[in-house]
This record gives sequence, C-alpha cells and structure tokens, in this order.
Amino acid sequence: MPKELLIDKLANLSVQVGANVQQDQVVVVNGSTESKEIVRKVVEEAYKAGAKEVIVNWRDDYTGKMNVEYQSIETLQNIPEYAIERFKYFVDQGACVISIVSPIPGLNKNLDPKKQQAQAVASSKALNFYREHMMGNRSQWTIIAASNPVWAQKVFPGKDEDEATEALWEAIFKASRVTENNDPVKDWEEHNHRLIKHNKILNDYQFKSLHFKNDLGTDLRVELVKNHVWSGGQELATNGTVFNPNIPTEENFTMPLKTGVNGKVVATKPLDYQGNLIEDFWLEFKDGKVVDYDAKEGKDNLQNLIEFDEGSSYLGEVALIGYDSPISQSNILFFNTLFDENASCHLALGRAYPMNIKGGNDMSKEELEKHGYNNSMAHVDFMFGSKDLDIVGYTPDGKEVQIFKDGNFVI
Repeated sequence: MPKELLIDKLANLSVQVGANVQQDQVVVVNGSTESKEIVRKVVEEAYKAGAKEVIVNWRDDYTGKMNVEYQSIETLQNIPEYAIERFKYFVDQGACVISIVSPIPGLNKNLDPKKQQAQAVASSKALNFYREHMMGNRSQWTIIAASNPVWAQKVFPGKDEDEATEALWEAIFKASRVTENNDPVKDWEEHNHRLIKHNKILNDYQFKSLHFKNDLGTDLRVELVKNHVWSGGQELATNGTVFNPNIPTEENFTMPLKTGVNGKVVATKPLDYQGNLIEDFWLEFKDGKVVDYDAKEGKDNLQNLIEFDEGSSYLGEVALIGYDSPISQSNILFFNTLFDENASCHLALGRAYPMNIKGGNDMSKEELEKHGYNNSMAHVDFMFGSKDLDIVGYTPDGKEVQIFKDGNFVI
C-alpha cells in the first residue's frame, strides 16, 4: 500500500506543482510503456484538477530501437505531416505537458550512430516550432520519473529485479520530496522559496564571468550575458501560470555568453544520450565553441551531440548545485540527467532558455542572438561538479567573489 500511496502523491504533485494544470486546459502526458502505472494516475489527477482533455503520447523504447535498426536512413528522416500537425494542435491549444521518464540505459549501444543522428536531426527540424514554444515557457511543462526493472538494476546492480525496482522507486520518491507522511505540495513551496532566495543573491551580483576549477582537470572560464537572470525551482509561463519544470530540482542556472567560454571541463558523471552512455569524457572550449574532446566510452555519440547542429557545439546553460545537495548525498548514480544533474553543477550543450536574460521571453530569436544567446535544436546537460570544485565570480567592475569552496556555496 505505501508504494501505491506514494505514486498517487507523485502523480498529484506533477499536476498541482509541476504543470499546475489550469481549469479547462488541454494536458499532454508523455509516457513510455515502462511507466504505464503512473501515467494512468497522472491522467486521473489531471482530470480531477479540471483538465478539458488529456492526451497521452505513448512511447516504447524497444520498438523505437527496432525502427532505427531496420528502417533506412531515408525512412527515418521522413517525419509525416500528421505527426507534425499533432504538435501544432498542442501549441494551438496552449496545452501543458507532463513528461514521465523511465529510461533503459544503454539500450541503443549497438545501433548505428549515423542513423540515430539522422532521425534525431529530422525530428528536431520538423518540430522546432514546438521546442521553441515549450523552451520559451509559452505554456507549463514538467518532468517526473518512474522506476523500471532494467533501469533499477543498472542503478542497483547488487539487488535482484524486484528489490532493485523498489529501491529505485524509493530513491525517486525521496529525491522528489514525496514521503508517506508529508504534504509534498507544501514541501515544494518551502523548497522553491529557498531556491528563489539563492537566485536573488546571484542576480544581485550580475557577474561578468565565472571561473571553475578542480583537481580533475576542469579549468573553465564562462562569461555570462549582460542582464542575465538566474532561475531555479518554479518558473512563470507567459500565460501567467507558475510551474515547476523539473521534479526533482536543486539547481540555480543562467545563460552563458555564446562566444565567452574558454578552457577545459571534465565530466564527473556518465551521460545517457539517445540511449547510449557516454563515460569519462572532457571538452575543451575556445571562444565558446568545443574545439577538442574525448571519451573512454561513447566517443562517437559525443561527436554526434557536438555536431548535431552549429549551436550544439556551444553552451546554452550553466547551473550551480552544491555537492552537499540531497541527491548528491544519496551517493546514487541514476544514469539519468533529471536526477544526476541535480546532484552536480552542470553545463548544457545547445539551446539557451530565453527566460535567462531580462525580457528574453518577449524577444525575437534575432534580438536574443544579439545579446549572446545560443540557438540550437539540442539542449543536453552534462555534469562536472565535484567535492573540490572552486568557483570564483568576477563582477563587472573586476571584483572577485568566492561563490563555491570545496564543492559548495559560500555566498
């Protein structure tokens, strides 16, 4: 009974706090066949909250793999008009989106990376209007997670299938601030307040640049755009509705200047990209662009990410998270960005969020780019935080401010 109760609470949290579903709003639920139990709960909770229509987008990673394996590149690149019209309907209706991730890490390891890349690029081009709509916060969106046996045994290799699945559910609930005896909605109100407080401190400084350094080899300088905005926790959609994009979340993040990144960054956690694990990798930047890189595992997939389009070789996000954050202290490697990014400072290759610059949601793409915004069809986070990470901020008048010492905030 406790697990069912907690699944109910998580589903309700995704509707009330995550997407903050409004009366008579259309709701889109993205879920895989691995997550059908909680998908059904989310649908019910959305209707209880007053949704006019709930549309479920089902995905199956195994048949998705077969499509890439057996179809030609030409077929994979053909995005049918009916699929595009479906997403146009979501945009036209002002639908909010609840996505439930339940990955199968490494499932696509032996697939042809060129075919995966061709499919991903074609889909991204065809649906770019939808991505711009959602990343511009034109409507609410949120992401939660659901356990499955394959993912669970990757996270907890010493446990049998049932034990691992339950252990992963427990870790998801804990990270999402859902317990048997608490009110998750109330706890998230308090959590959002703490994140907003940190945003204010960072925004008041308006740092010109940040310098990241640790003993693993990271030595990176990141300039920030002028009038940048630090965000984290709840956000405001342009329709006036407050929502929480990620459950869980621990980050404070903002927009780097596209051409203002120089130095080397060493990843501290694996990256699951298109169902492939990229491990032990590093990137070197010059004037914002990746000019060199390597990985012990998944280098071809890292290359695919960097070469996805022109913007995917530049950064779109820099995020700060203390090493002592709850997810980090759990010592669990989730092999999934939703969780692992909230255990570690991270950067994102690809598109920036318009909201991370003052007035950005009201700017055209051309106006944003004049301010140093990076545009891309990709947005992929990777983690580089460590126990000894040192971060110094430089104010516009040249003052040095210690932001992180030994992996944690000191401001």
